[in-house]
Amino acid sequence: MNFDPTEEQKLFAEAVRRFAEDNLADGALARAHQPGFPFDVAEKMAKQGLLGITIPEEDGGQGGTLMDAVIAIEQVAAVCPRSADVVQAGNFGPIRTLAEYASDDQKKRYLPNLLSGKAAISLCMSEPEAGSAVTELRTTAREDGDTIVINGTKIFSTHSPDASLYLVYVRFAPGGDGIGSVLVDRNSPGLSIGQPSNFMGGEQWCQLYFEDCRIPARNLLLGRGGFKKQIAGFNVERIGNASRSLALGRHAYNIARAHAAQRKQFGRPLCEFQGLQWKFADMALKLEAAQLLLYRAAVNAEGKLPSAYETAAAKLACNQAGFEAANEALQVMGGMGYSEESLVEYCFRRTRGWMIAGGAIEMLKNRMAETIFDRRFSQRAPKPA
Repeated sequence: MNFDPTEEQKLFAEAVRRFAEDNLADGALARAHQPGFPFDVAEKMAKQGLLGITIPEEDGGQGGTLMDAVIAIEQVAAVCPRSADVVQAGNFGPIRTLAEYASDDQKKRYLPNLLSGKAAISLCMSEPEAGSAVTELRTTAREDGDTIVINGTKIFSTHSPDASLYLVYVRFAPGGDGIGSVLVDRNSPGLSIGQPSNFMGGEQWCQLYFEDCRIPARNLLLGRGGFKKQIAGFNVERIGNASRSLALGRHAYNIARAHAAQRKQFGRPLCEFQGLQWKFADMALKLEAAQLLLYRAAVNAEGKLPSAYETAAAKLACNQAGFEAANEALQVMGGMGYSEESLVEYCFRRTRGWMIAGGAIEMLKNRMAETIFDRRFSQRAPKPA
């Protein structure tokens, strides 16, 4: 099996790296500590063709593969970790679900602004009583003539303070088969947006309140029975999550490696101390092993949605390797690594969050176990006899 990138992939990676170095290197540290979605970066990326890489050309995208988008995240994050979020937003997550399942009318109304970097979309799944157990969501939707009426609340939605469009998981009827999704514009009557709250990683989110919120019936994305399709599409988001985790872990690793080669203590470069050599060997091993699992999931998904098992394995490995590399890099850097004067602490905080977002690592292990034993393991308590 050949693990080397193709010549086309090498040229693409070089072009993305040059773009990042020319446009994103300056201000990378400051950008990491700025709240809000970086629309200025998004518009530059759109002109470079880095948004919509995975979306068909007929829908305004580039018609590329998941592997192309993974490469773009790697190259951008190597220069500016914060800007990798824009590649994620423009290729994975809700925009990919929208492109996969939306009607032609919905695509025409929403994709142009999203792919030009002028707008952001937010995925709204979690609720106060429905996190990992997403099928227990309580936000309801009912059809009322030519409108859909929504009631409920959502929390922890990425980009929610800045989004103009929300892809909202809703309940049309009891049970898992009663779950679907709708597209809600920011200015929809009955939608209230709370004050921004901060995640440890620096991102912000707003609680969303739907009180008899009315949207046009044409904004129905997936009706009753659409939950399985939505989760299949969500596996694409996990590839993006895994890519950023790995890329930021490697960014921190590279900073620490340069530091260890130059910094002297006790009259010797840090890299000459065996204890630190072993740290770097462990980091390299975990990063490289996780990268192979990520590439497997991305390449095997070519032309279709990713495998649930391969995606879970890739995200689990990349989440753990990325965080552990950032954590060890911070330790190697000492006070400078712990300081906001270095991007290492930023990578540490962000990689920690991705072990929760997009499917907690414990849930990923559960998903893998179901494939290993070829059976479903319900996490719910047994019903009383």
